[in-house]
Amino acid sequence: MRSDAEYMARAIELAKLAAAEGETPVGAVVVKKSTGEIVGEGYNRRETKKSPLAHAELIALDEAAKRLGGWRIIGCDLFVTLEPCPMCAGAIINSRIERVVYGAKDPKAGSIESVQHMFELGYNHRPEAVSGVLEDECAGLLSEFFKALRKEKQKKTPPESR
Repeated sequence: MRSDAEYMARAIELAKLAAAEGETPVGAVVVKKSTGEIVGEGYNRRETKKSPLAHAELIALDEAAKRLGGWRIIGCDLFVTLEPCPMCAGAIINSRIERVVYGAKDPKAGSIESVQHMFELGYNHRPEAVSGVLEDECAGLLSEFFKALRKEKQKKTPPESR
């Protein structure tokens, strides 16, 4: 069985694929606890797919559900490079993921501990949450991506408009 850091390293590889496609660098993997097998993977594809639903977590959960044969993804953990948003936190609760391990906090939309605490609400399922796994690397990917975006935007803005 691999460690949390090793599964997060795979999520980081996926996040880098997202960045290479001009997507916000977030990657996710679903791991079946009994075998250690990755049963679902995803990375952000919102721009590519022109869909608000194409978050890394939802893509990974969907792949895992198809592979495991049902919407209940019982006995599995989710590893994601960024704290899930409210939509993804809801999908995690509904899919019965047992544990969510994430790297960087999301102070603007994080719904595990930053903006909201969805896993602590009275839903019928409450996943365990672990934060900060390879946090610096996960946060670094995001800050470098947005720094490059700002720089690119500045290049395109005429000097008189700045």
